[in-house]
Amino acid sequence: MKKILHIISSPRGDASLSIKLGNAVIEKIRSVYPGSTVKESNLVQKQFPHLEEAHLTSFFTPGENRTPENIAAIKHSEEAIKEIVDADIIVIGAPIYNFSIHSTLKAWIDHIVRAGITFKYDENGPEGLIRDKKVYIAVSSGGIYSDGPMKSLDFVEPYLKTILNFIGLTDITVFRVEGSALPVIQDTALEKGISSIHLN
Repeated sequence: MKKILHIISSPRGDASLSIKLGNAVIEKIRSVYPGSTVKESNLVQKQFPHLEEAHLTSFFTPGENRTPENIAAIKHSEEAIKEIVDADIIVIGAPIYNFSIHSTLKAWIDHIVRAGITFKYDENGPEGLIRDKKVYIAVSSGGIYSDGPMKSLDFVEPYLKTILNFIGLTDITVFRVEGSALPVIQDTALEKGISSIHLN
């Protein structure tokens, strides 16, 4: 039995291929670990705020010194980090928008990457503080980015792996639904993506 956290960043709802792929990953996990629970965090619905001065001030104010305004400003961050800490497995849906991630996912990342909380610096450099969790990333794209001439334009997989590694999440597997806007390929893109799911 595992506690699964499903991070959704697509605004497309039921039409979203990253959500469908993420759900397929979760189904596979639940078949391996019967009784597993799923907590869904829809970043579009939650409307994670982009970082402002109030958030940064709250991050660097000791807990005992926080004002009610500080506490309100840090609420999204505290809740998001707790969800990660509580989970055994994290599934992140990441559609490719303009070669990168959707702004809701970037906002979420900005709230979870916090000095002294999810990473720290010591004499050896940065050290991630979130450990012993498996991460699956469900990427969707209209074009083909896993290989070929567009590969160098994919900033989603390398960025997410880099930033998640930075906070200690190093066990990452990526699955893709790609070519959904390309003739011929689009008809089987989702099926191919789902068939590629093999847990490790």
